[in-house]
Amino acid sequence: MSAQTQVVECDAVIIGAGPAGSSAAAILAGHGRRVIMLERQPFPRYRIGESLIPYCWFPLHRLGMIERIDAAACTIQKHSVQFVGLDGKQTTPFYFASHTKHDCARTWQVVRSAFDQLLVENAKARGAEIRFGFSARQLLRDGESTVGVAAVDERGQTIEFRAPMTIDASGRDCLAIRERGWRVDDPQLRKIALWTYYKGAKRDAGIDEGATTVAYLPDKGWFWYIPLPDDKVSVGIVCERDYLYREPALDPKAMFEREAQIQPWIAEHLAGATQVGEYRVTGDYSYRSKYCAADGLLLAGDAFGFLDPVFSSGVFLALYTGVLAGDAVHESLAAGDVSAARFAAYGEKFRSAIEAMRRLVYAFYDTDFSFGAFLKAHPEFRSDLTDCLIGNVEKDLNPLFDAASEFADIPAPLPHGRPLTAQASGAGRA
Repeated sequence: MSAQTQVVECDAVIIGAGPAGSSAAAILAGHGRRVIMLERQPFPRYRIGESLIPYCWFPLHRLGMIERIDAAACTIQKHSVQFVGLDGKQTTPFYFASHTKHDCARTWQVVRSAFDQLLVENAKARGAEIRFGFSARQLLRDGESTVGVAAVDERGQTIEFRAPMTIDASGRDCLAIRERGWRVDDPQLRKIALWTYYKGAKRDAGIDEGATTVAYLPDKGWFWYIPLPDDKVSVGIVCERDYLYREPALDPKAMFEREAQIQPWIAEHLAGATQVGEYRVTGDYSYRSKYCAADGLLLAGDAFGFLDPVFSSGVFLALYTGVLAGDAVHESLAAGDVSAARFAAYGEKFRSAIEAMRRLVYAFYDTDFSFGAFLKAHPEFRSDLTDCLIGNVEKDLNPLFDAASEFADIPAPLPHGRPLTAQASGAGRA
């Protein structure tokens, strides 16, 4: 350490102020811990991932956020998800209220920049310290233990934030995964996404006005259609790269417009609307870390893993694991034990949640699978299927996927994602 390097000490340092980081910070601060959250970008800042699923209600309720989100101008009510075939015909929507009478039976479509700002403000109000303009550069280690993070501020000054526990909530920047070589891609889910926004697009009437629509394209590609406030709609395509770029001379705008004409429901809903903003492209969607934790280090949200967005699981998994991480770190600090093994239960909950969603995604993309045919053969599993769609991932969904395996190639659980202990790492540590 140079003589000029400033050192700041706290109970826990969190990398990233997205939904996972802000949730963990709020929980830890609520437990009375001194927590510092580092965020590279100024807020508000743009993010995709605008459709919340019903079980987001539970971590948001734990954070004390329900009333604020209901009152916020950045949200609209979402009561269902619906699917549209290649012919443009809608299926019967999955109405959440027909499945449960709990308050979670309605959720929200959100403008992520404003939604994430609300979460940051909540963490700050609970006592967390937020430092914007700090880029995390390197995890600090003492032997095998992580003891904080070195970050650079906007002036280029390096500051070491030292703490018994570091939570990596850096999103798809994946600081720990990149630094330690822990990334494992899901070879069957290497899709590409192209999206933009429209104003004045058609919305369905009544309770369906805020519905998320998944509209099919050839080769198991699909559109998302997410109504937002201020008469805006988020519209995007997820598909195989070879399908999207089959005419390589086309730019993103031309590719988007080509696909919009292929899907009749999308073409009808966008007719007469005005496209606004840029066309955005991203790829290589699904990955997971080999480990969820090491001594003094815990991964949350996208910093642990990301799953194809067809069922809008990203923000839910970030909120869910952020709250879990906050509690797990508090308990480890209270016990004076920040070893990786301390986070075994956390890892199993995270793995179970993402595996449930992953199996559903695999079924969706299987060319031999359709929800309609499956439910016609097994109507007894409608409740379990809806539970998975809404995020009830702590339920035993194995019977559902055992039945679904008659129609689709359902993957076995991935072995990785547990804490990095001597047993997990075999001969040594990463």
